[in-house]
Amino acid sequence: MTIHYRAMGLDDVGQVPLDCHGSAEALAQRISDLGSAAILAFDGEQHVAQLQFRRHHPGLRSPSGIWHPDYWGDFGERAPALPERTLGVFCFHVGQTQPGEGRDAAYQGRGIGTAMLDYLIGWAADNRFDAMIAKCTPDNRSAMAFMGGQAAATYLSRGFALAETWVDDQLREALRQRNLIAATDAPANIGRVGMCVKPLSA
Repeated sequence: MTIHYRAMGLDDVGQVPLDCHGSAEALAQRISDLGSAAILAFDGEQHVAQLQFRRHHPGLRSPSGIWHPDYWGDFGERAPALPERTLGVFCFHVGQTQPGEGRDAAYQGRGIGTAMLDYLIGWAADNRFDAMIAKCTPDNRSAMAFMGGQAAATYLSRGFALAETWVDDQLREALRQRNLIAATDAPANIGRVGMCVKPLSA
């Protein structure tokens, strides 16, 4: 069956998995503010993936590094000056058919994540956002799956610019502990993430 995509609305709160969104009240407020808070993917009536996003706040800091959803919007002092109407790309939940950390592998590797990103870019432009910012993951697919993100190449192919990269020591240690390091990973690049920015208006 063909996967179809749409933006999350208030009616979806409590009807689709809400992991990483925070409280239902905070999510509803985010949807009211932005018009949505995620791009949802469905196989028929079955929810199979979502890409979460939030308004970009340069001062956002994750209270526990990679173990908190705010990690995706935490760029520390690296965050550039961006317009107020900038969307921050957060986590990809590909294969999420029910609440929790479980993922159905049948939905992975099918381009669903990149299709959600494409949908989000179009949605953001249609809704007159001025820019998007995203944190890219290490290139190796195991690290991408562990984090729920995309590598820099995905963003660059969609008109983002890679503004800066750095090694996240907490992520590097987590990848080592879980043996998620590819044989081709250079030691100096293990845990390397980056900041990708895309203007949406002239």
